[in-house]
Amino acid sequence: MSEGGLDGPPQPVERLSVDGVETYLRCPRRYEFAHVHDLESAGENGGADRVDLLRRAICAALQTGKTTHDALLESGRTTLSEQWADHDERFHSRTQRRHERTVLEATLRAYVEEVGVDHAGGLERCAGGDVTIGDVVGPDMALSRTVPPTATEESANLGPDGDPHPIEIEADVDYVFRDGSSLVAARFVPTLAPLGLLRYRSRWEGDVAGHFADHFDRESDVYDPAAVAALLETAVVLDGLRRLRDRLDLGGRTCRYVQIPLADRSRTSVNWVRESVETSLEIADLTDVYVDQHTYGLTHEHRNETVDGRLAAIVERIGAGEFDPTDRWDHVRRTACPDCGYAVCCQDHIASEVQFDG
Repeated sequence: MSEGGLDGPPQPVERLSVDGVETYLRCPRRYEFAHVHDLESAGENGGADRVDLLRRAICAALQTGKTTHDALLESGRTTLSEQWADHDERFHSRTQRRHERTVLEATLRAYVEEVGVDHAGGLERCAGGDVTIGDVVGPDMALSRTVPPTATEESANLGPDGDPHPIEIEADVDYVFRDGSSLVAARFVPTLAPLGLLRYRSRWEGDVAGHFADHFDRESDVYDPAAVAALLETAVVLDGLRRLRDRLDLGGRTCRYVQIPLADRSRTSVNWVRESVETSLEIADLTDVYVDQHTYGLTHEHRNETVDGRLAAIVERIGAGEFDPTDRWDHVRRTACPDCGYAVCCQDHIASEVQFDG
């Protein structure tokens, strides 16, 4: 490790994913194991993700260009059925497998009924000229933001030429659509639970701003890497979406970012007698909770200087190979170590387990 493990200077970083940034927030050492040394976690699950099955089914339906309820639902069901036939996840019984398939179909139906038709129409409004549906529908379309190097060489991301290099941060979204005067990026997620406070607030000022600042305060008890990462992800998505908007010549529209949960069982009801499932979706728009209205009033762009500055600082630390977690070790040990697949080979964790009192 760098800083006391696998030897060798840090290699220059050309691009990062927002998932990698979240891993770094949760534990810098875990990031080093997973993204620098590319070690396989003992806790990784190689099985297919049911959320990904729905993601691909919905995107396939949207890619058809159809905008009616029945056409979207039928196309999504067809793709889901084809994927499910090859889905090799291990269930304890055929009944459970059948039930999980029913839940997926209910979620697909809820998506089409609640937002799918509107979003498909928004995709149609994006197309035209040189822009096709394929340009705005994924899954896993990469939007990116470039973080320029700092002038401080000792903390910079140095390339082979010895000069600081910029780092590209990538965030995946599933499709982009027009909604009135806005261009919106949508991303399917398992649940909204990781958003924490962001799920229940609609503005940056106040609770969210304080919570974000407290996360980085070493004297604070607040440690919320998932919610902080969601704000950093929003910064990347909105900047990347503006670049996509300009590249596709979609006009000077404001940009927004929404997350759509596909595995939130808290909104699911099951009738075991009829073997039927009903569910609904709670969609989170992270744009307003990210925007600093003061900055927006000056720039007329959806920006937040606090979040953007913190994102640049984190990217700088990653580029400089700073993976020592000890500055927040008490939080890391309590929240990250218990479910970490690298704990068995992490010298920080081992040292904390065998330390002597006194």
